[in-house]
Formats: sequence, structure tokens, C-alpha cells
Amino acid sequence: MSMTTEQATWFAGTFDRLVGNVGQAVLGKQGVIRLTIMAMIAEGHVLLEDAPGTGKTSLARAIAATVQGTHQRIQFTPDLLPSDVTGVTIYDQNSHAFEFHKGPVFASIVLADEINRASPKTQSALLEVMEESRVTVDGVGHSVGRPFLVIATQNPIEQAGTYRLPEAQLDRFLIKTSIGYPDLASAEQILAGASIRDSSAALTPIITTSAVADMADLAATVHVDSAILRYTAQLAEATRDAPESRVGVSVRGAMALIRAAKVWAAAQGRHFVLPDDIKELAPHVWTHRFVLDPEAEFAGTTAAQVLARVLADVAAPQARQPAAAGV
Repeated sequence: MSMTTEQATWFAGTFDRLVGNVGQAVLGKQGVIRLTIMAMIAEGHVLLEDAPGTGKTSLARAIAATVQGTHQRIQFTPDLLPSDVTGVTIYDQNSHAFEFHKGPVFASIVLADEINRASPKTQSALLEVMEESRVTVDGVGHSVGRPFLVIATQNPIEQAGTYRLPEAQLDRFLIKTSIGYPDLASAEQILAGASIRDSSAALTPIITTSAVADMADLAATVHVDSAILRYTAQLAEATRDAPESRVGVSVRGAMALIRAAKVWAAAQGRHFVLPDDIKELAPHVWTHRFVLDPEAEFAGTTAAQVLARVLADVAAPQARQPAAAGV
């Protein structure tokens, strides 16, 4: 059953309330906030890459404070072990049985701070849980529940003691974005409240985890026309055929864009996806999934440039508005 117009209106109103609540702690960054909340509802994950002091941790804390659920922060370091993330099975002498002790990844919202400082082995501990929302330890699967959002941060400037995220790990992130520095007016407001160490601590939760899961289920019913599905597939194929690309967008990446577009459409009060939704979200969902040819990379070509050309070359279908269910 497709989303109705009334449901789309409710969804957009709730989405705006979430954005407004987080915006009280992260000033002047409505675009990034909307993308992050979209990723949460689309049951994806977010990679924030930016310089120190731009509010990456503040954004994650504000999202966690807005959702009435559990949240954990994992400080990634070179000596962090996979079991420090997922948990470990310990023998209990009293019960004479092995018991699983959950790690910090068992939370509604997980802040993976400076994720690129951990070894590839530890980073790989997140692969299963980010894809399937469960952790397998000693052959036993443990669900982390819904919603489950990983907000990972990394500093692109300081490279000493860091490890490059493998392509398989990057492909697990629904979006990669940056916060950037605030505009002058927002910066003035931030400085006025400089004595407040954690502005997210004053936020009141306005939505439960079950309501977020309901929004995710509702967004999944947003209509996507077959022409838009074909358009997305053509775009993904064009990224793989581009001469500068060694690896283009995977099938997982194409599916991720459709999931994101459904939430993006509902957040704007629509029960159907437009080609413009695909165009707007593609740079956030796809550029981190590219692996460029070494020669192109050496010549200064970026994934964003390749994607911009692909979006310009592949013709978008004409937008068609379907009738909403129950209307």
C-alpha cells in the first residue's frame, strides 16, 4: 500500500520538528541536519568528514538527545579491539555458562568518533552490524534493534596514525557529508553561548525509537515510478563506465539512493519520488563510493566532478505525479 497524502503531510511535519529540535544545538546547519535525520529514517549511516571544531560531535549528540533511546560514543584508537566494539562472551562461574556482554555498538545511536584511527581489523567489526543490524559473536547473532544509526567522524587533515577506510566500509555509509563552518550570524550566536559546554544536554527528546521505526516503515511505501528506477540504474551504470572510474557505484549504492529518495520525498510532504530528488541526493550518497583511476586521481579529478558530468549527460525522465492511496 502506498503512502497517502495525509500520511505524507504528517511525515513532513514530524520531520521538520526533528530538524528544528536538533537545530537548537547545531546552529545554521539545516541542510546537514536534514541529511542526517533522513539517513536515520532510511536506516542508513552517516560519515562526517570535516576539520576539527566544526560541530561533528555536537550534531551526533543532538540527534541522540532528540530521540528517546540509547546512545553510545566509541572513541576509536589504534589499540581498540573488535570486541571493544561488539562485545564479548564471558564464562560466568556462578551460572556455569557463557554469557554475552554487549559492547557499545548496542545502542540506538552510536557515535564512532575518529573512526579512521582504528585498525582495519577493528573497523571491519562494524561491517556486519551496519549492514544487517546485528552482531554475530561465537556463532550467535544478536540484534541491535531499530533504529540503529552510526554517525562516524573523521578528520581529513591530520593523517598521522590513521588508516584509510576500506571500500567495503565506505559502501556501508548511506551518506558522506561535511558540516563546514557556520555563517557569520550563526557564529555570533555560538560565541554568545560559549560558556555552555554541551548545548545538546538541554534538548528534550521529542520522538521515541518505535516512532522512528514507524517512520522508516512508512517511508518505504513512498511510490517510485519505474522510469525513475531505470534512471537511477542508468546513472549507476554510467559511473561504472566513466573512463576516470576504476570502481563505480555498486548495486548497494543504487538501492541506497532509492531508499534515501523515498525519505527525502516524504520529508517534503510528497508520497512520490521526483527525478530532482535523485539529482539532489546523488552527490551525498554516491561520491564516497567511487574508486578513481590512479591516473585520473593524479591529474586532480574528483569523484564529485565525475558524478556531475554523469548527471548532466544522462537524461532525466519527465516527472509524473501518481495518485495517492486512499485519496
